[in-house]
Amino acid sequence: MRNEFLAFSIISLAIVFIVGYYAWPPIFWLYLFLVPLIAMGFYDMFQHKHAIMRNFPLLGRGRYIMEELRPKMYQYFIESDTNGRPLSRIFRSVVYQRAKKQLDTSPFGTQLDVYEEGYEWMNHSIAALDAHELDPDPRVRIGGRHCQQPYSASLLNVSAMSFGSLSKNAIEALNGGARIGGFAHNTGEGGISPYHQAQGGDLIYQVGTGYFGCRAADGGFSPELFAERTASPQVKMIELKLSQGAKPGHGGILPGRKNTPEIARIRGVEPGTDVLSPPYHKAFSTPVGLLEFIRQMQDLAEFKPVGFKLCIGRKSEFLGICKAMVDTGIYPDFITIDGGEGGTGAAPLEFSNSVGTPFREGLAFAYDALVGFDLKQHVSLFASGKVMTGFHIFQALALGADATYSARAMMLALGCIQALECNKNTCPTGVASQDKELVAGLVVSDKKVRVANFQKETIKSFVELMAAAGISTPDQINRSHIYRRISMHEVRRYDELYPPLTRGCMLKEATVPQLFMKDWQEADPNRF
Repeated sequence: MRNEFLAFSIISLAIVFIVGYYAWPPIFWLYLFLVPLIAMGFYDMFQHKHAIMRNFPLLGRGRYIMEELRPKMYQYFIESDTNGRPLSRIFRSVVYQRAKKQLDTSPFGTQLDVYEEGYEWMNHSIAALDAHELDPDPRVRIGGRHCQQPYSASLLNVSAMSFGSLSKNAIEALNGGARIGGFAHNTGEGGISPYHQAQGGDLIYQVGTGYFGCRAADGGFSPELFAERTASPQVKMIELKLSQGAKPGHGGILPGRKNTPEIARIRGVEPGTDVLSPPYHKAFSTPVGLLEFIRQMQDLAEFKPVGFKLCIGRKSEFLGICKAMVDTGIYPDFITIDGGEGGTGAAPLEFSNSVGTPFREGLAFAYDALVGFDLKQHVSLFASGKVMTGFHIFQALALGADATYSARAMMLALGCIQALECNKNTCPTGVASQDKELVAGLVVSDKKVRVANFQKETIKSFVELMAAAGISTPDQINRSHIYRRISMHEVRRYDELYPPLTRGCMLKEATVPQLFMKDWQEADPNRF
């Protein structure tokens, strides 16, 4: 790191001088080698583009040298589907190229096996449109019938990542990117920090089970503090987190080594301790109670949009919430659906891999449930689950989402190299660390532009996909536009895999589809 490099520079120069002056003068020739190296190291320390090189002068150059030497195919970001099979589906290099506004096209066609089970695509139209004639920044209005301060949201926003999980510079750069690009930045459950506010970007204030930022002395919800936090004009929406894809049913985790006095003060906890959020909310215990709490939050926030986030678990519980909406007439302004594939946060392996409904199934189910109870016109849907490309946005909207969040891609745009040190406080790029030396490597003025570039270029690619499909507005996208290979010889459209429901069909038992019947019968608005 920097201090070690400075020590190396001083000691090595001093040793050469002492040995040359008192014992062996020819050693002075080493200066011809040392001085250029040290000068290169000082350049690395003060340049703004590469956090690895700033944090590890000279040594950090090894990463970029190896990237040039290794085969280009290894630059692809490898993820796994729900069966654990490797898929070259998302290219990490594309995120970097878009963030840096570099050429993001690739030669020699698709890098995917189009005959492999699980491959998905959209079909273009002979009557394709000119993308330049479409709205380059399509947006969606968030706010139900009682909302007095609706928000015009971008189709791609920064997903929930707390200060504490991420460094102060990472948070500030994300918010700066949101300000430049005109999209929203979800605070995560750690509360609103000064670094969320420094750049002036739009905020979605997330409230988790720990109620950080609006936490009473007993660890419960404080209406007074909540009203104070949400009064800021920078806060555009409020999201109540019930669960998240990384560890559904578990509660948030902030390791003690990352819980600095500053973070503890913002969260209202003891510094240096592991912060384990409860797996459930103390403010309510039933679907009706959840909606009454949502209504209280809407009142306290002066009727800004208020919604909740969850990873779909027991389907009967979500249907119970829908029944409670019908019974009470209380509607959240939006619902965010997270995928059980896991997110960017630290989580137990079993929870990331084996708990929660996967993204596509969860999103399709939530949309169908809202349509079945004739509620969709009151509630917008956000999708959060490894959204990294324009095609992923298109997929999410085809399944029923109105807008999307991205966490992983935004971290990559910040310079994350997936060192998998997020929970150890040793992130080499300073993205997910509270170590001051490492954090200093992430330069806000540079990275906020990269975040904005990535979001803009990804929305641009989404608009181009719409144009290729002959679609002029996002609300025209539906399940008939996406295809999936389910075997070597069989292909299905999304509307065949996820058959759409008739509006209002779940309001009476006689018309409930058989696929939903058991969960519908178990659903109770008065208990989870």
